[in-house]
Amino acid sequence: MPATRTHFTDRSDAGHRLAARLAHLRGPGTVVVALPRGGVPVAAEVAAALAAPLDICVIRKLGLPHQPELGMGAIGEDGVRVLNEQVLRPARVTAEQLAAVEARERAELERRARRYRGDRPPVDLRGRTVVVVDDGVATGSTARAACLIVRARGARWVVLAVPVAPEDWTERLGDVADELVCVGTPSPFFAIGEFYADFSQTGDAEVLRRLAEAEGRPRPGTGTGSGPGTATATATATATDRELTLPAAGVRLTGRLTVPGGARGIVVFAHGSGSGRHSPRNRRVAEELNRAGLATFLFDLLTEDEEPDRRKVFDVALLGARLTDVARTLPGSPSVGPSAGPPLPLGLFGASTGAAAALWTAARLGDAVAAVVSRGGRPDLADARTLAAVTAPTLLVVGGRDHEVIELNRRAREHLRCESELAVVPHAGHLFEEPGTLDRVAELARDWFVEHPGPGPQTPEDPPTAVTQKP
Repeated sequence: MPATRTHFTDRSDAGHRLAARLAHLRGPGTVVVALPRGGVPVAAEVAAALAAPLDICVIRKLGLPHQPELGMGAIGEDGVRVLNEQVLRPARVTAEQLAAVEARERAELERRARRYRGDRPPVDLRGRTVVVVDDGVATGSTARAACLIVRARGARWVVLAVPVAPEDWTERLGDVADELVCVGTPSPFFAIGEFYADFSQTGDAEVLRRLAEAEGRPRPGTGTGSGPGTATATATATATDRELTLPAAGVRLTGRLTVPGGARGIVVFAHGSGSGRHSPRNRRVAEELNRAGLATFLFDLLTEDEEPDRRKVFDVALLGARLTDVARTLPGSPSVGPSAGPPLPLGLFGASTGAAAALWTAARLGDAVAAVVSRGGRPDLADARTLAAVTAPTLLVVGGRDHEVIELNRRAREHLRCESELAVVPHAGHLFEEPGTLDRVAELARDWFVEHPGPGPQTPEDPPTAVTQKP
């Protein structure tokens, strides 16, 4: 495999090409097991080609406390934990730091396992050939954990299959798999995503769809309802699109309210320094959310007379108090939805200093906020006590070239006790003006809000299925 930067169009293309290397495994005794989320589209193509059942093995990377994108290990179902000593030792991670990261990721692992499996038990692996599939191997921690899990569940023959991996991957993983299959092993190798033209995040909605297609029945939450995981890609009829002025902490603030027909949530945008409700960047994100069935309210936290005052631009308590007033009243307003029934689930989207205001509000409203997304934000402007009080799942999106803000977001994330992720968009600056980077922000925000619907008029998730480790 030549060392070019792009080799696969997307994960489906990678799955097709990987399946061609696995034709010898076609037969009734084979099961394909995917690592969610990115491995699922790849594995779905492999399972279809092999006419094999498709299942999942939920794994969570354990990221370094000060550099979460670098894995120091991984955890999986059935209590499996794998540590990478080559990363742990030089980083000098303490037992307490490791335990804190594991506790956070274990909670997310259990949430995803419940979400993906629903009432479906795992496929019986005893005595079968199990093909473990991911979209690539980097450090190998998650792949190792997956192989250990399927072996513990009784797999007779374990095959680890990926589209791309480093040259030394067989040396790293040959002790946990009976067979290793890869389309190519380029050198130099820095990251899996550099070998895909489209390496956008795989959302829960796509995972559920792929699993349901493999099982041959409609996926949960689809049809005429609007339950969790139904990320509608097509535009819905707009019920409301107008200017709206609301009272907030002693002033009246104007925003743009857009409500698609049958909206199943609302996201309030908190703009920061140099931005407002007319910002083309935030409007682009809002349009993506509207297409996913979410209402949006883009409003200015400061009046026109206040905007030149730089002290108020960075006054997080002032901005947060105003955002909190709006967030308390808007979801249940007749302007947003029908007067009868519960208020819509609430999400908060913050840019620049607006990100700190969004977290300030989330800390005070608690479970009333379903999710928070920050774009190029300054969450560090919210104090440590405020960050620790946030309970809403929080996504921090930063441009890969915005090095100072990346570090500020990393430090702020250390204080968060809720589910959180730091997403770095490659080649993007602070304003995400580079081609395709703002589209990536919109996709990340859409997936985060759809996957974290929070309380509201959604269909309850099915109870978790108990998993028993096989001898």
